[in-house]
Amino acid sequence: MRSPKAGRVGVGSATVVPLHGTAFHYVEQVVDVTRWNRWRGRGPLSCRPYDAIAAQRLLPVLREADADGAVRRTAGLLAAGCRVVELTTSTPGWAQALARTAPLSDAHGRPALIGIGTVTTAGQAETALDAGAAFLVSPYPAPGVRALADRRGAVFIEGGFTPGEIASAVRSGGAAKVFPAHVGGPQFIRSLKAVLPGALFLPTGGIRPAEIREWLAAGAAAVGIGSGLP
Repeated sequence: MRSPKAGRVGVGSATVVPLHGTAFHYVEQVVDVTRWNRWRGRGPLSCRPYDAIAAQRLLPVLREADADGAVRRTAGLLAAGCRVVELTTSTPGWAQALARTAPLSDAHGRPALIGIGTVTTAGQAETALDAGAAFLVSPYPAPGVRALADRRGAVFIEGGFTPGEIASAVRSGGAAKVFPAHVGGPQFIRSLKAVLPGALFLPTGGIRPAEIREWLAAGAAAVGIGSGLP
């Protein structure tokens, strides 16, 4: 992923200067975006959020103290070269933050894809989609969210930890969030890929920037990470 030229992203009346943190500098060294275009056009994975996540290889997961902080961090990440960012329902005022960031563009002028994570109820899912969420993510199986997402035709990356939970998520949506990823390590992803070779795995939880290369080599389509981001 090539670093964009320095620029600024406006958020309401504020202007945010791009940030370049260690996580992004590291990913720029290991990502071959064209290699991951193979995900495009593959059944349930051939949709814009999946394509963008697989190409970006790093999914920033933001948990902030308030909506303003979430907006600032999101705008900075977009200016730094990201297109896809995951906000979370653990941030107070997350729906407001989503509504303010969903209309933004990335450093290349493409529409941002802002998703919501830690979605565990149908009510949260409904609020997120109404506020403009490009995709939904849960930390564990959430049947109510799955049903709502299916009714509304939304992208839902369901979480799981056991092979059965992960296989169920993949059967339903083609992808799974593997959480907490650090417990099983990269070898767990290798084992999952052996039995679910066409699935998109998004390991998240306890992963440090210096470990990104190992997780990608194990077969992760992208890595969800919060610590170490700008």
